[in-house]
Amino acid sequence: MIKDNYLIIELYLPNIPAVKNMSKNLVQYLILLTLLVSCNKINDSIKENDRPKVSIIKKEKKAVKVVKNRFKKNESDSIDTKNVVEFLTKYGTLNKETIVLIKTRLGNIKIKLYRDTQLHRANFIFLSKIGYFDSTCFYRVVPDFIIQGGNSERITTMRYRNKYRNYKIPSEFKPNHKHKYGALAAARDWENNPHKKSTPFEFYIIQSRDGGYHLDGEHTVFGEVISGFSTMDKIANLKTGSDEWPLDDVFMKVEILD
Repeated sequence: MIKDNYLIIELYLPNIPAVKNMSKNLVQYLILLTLLVSCNKINDSIKENDRPKVSIIKKEKKAVKVVKNRFKKNESDSIDTKNVVEFLTKYGTLNKETIVLIKTRLGNIKIKLYRDTQLHRANFIFLSKIGYFDSTCFYRVVPDFIIQGGNSERITTMRYRNKYRNYKIPSEFKPNHKHKYGALAAARDWENNPHKKSTPFEFYIIQSRDGGYHLDGEHTVFGEVISGFSTMDKIANLKTGSDEWPLDDVFMKVEILD
């Protein structure tokens, strides 16, 4: 019969002593079996609770910030690989400045740009005015030789360079402009560059008091330091890695004075 949701099995056995003894043994066996099954279930439950929990941690996807290019081309800012000479010639006519100040955490360097290297002068003024150099640092220093600037690992620097497609400037070698102490010159690629065109973005300054005259006719000299030689020496003596990049970056701000 069913009582309180339990199925109760009642055994009706004949009133015979042998059968009664068998029934007692059977009942005892069933009770023992029931107890064993119950104990196993309890043990299994305890073992289950004792097992270390394994938390499943879902990795959240990192949000990728899409940085829109904030530089838009317009008529006064449209230099590319095809119109370099035309653009810089016109820009130089409209922007005649020749004195610039490079500000760093170690001091300032004042530079005079040469008028007779008109393309390089105009290019330096152009990049200064659009803020390119303000995103860069002196990324290579060789004591008693040069300090080189105009690049960095900043995203802003890469955006500028990608925008203008690494145009090249025709060389402007002048016999009166040598790699003397304090000379400002343009860097360039040495491979696949038979006309020795300059990179527009990177420049170097001769820090050696003996000059670097072996570079004459190889790189365009387009200016010179007129003050701040001690700052130049401080930068040159910084500790660097194996790639000659200072361990502590020296970023710059370029201000056009006159």
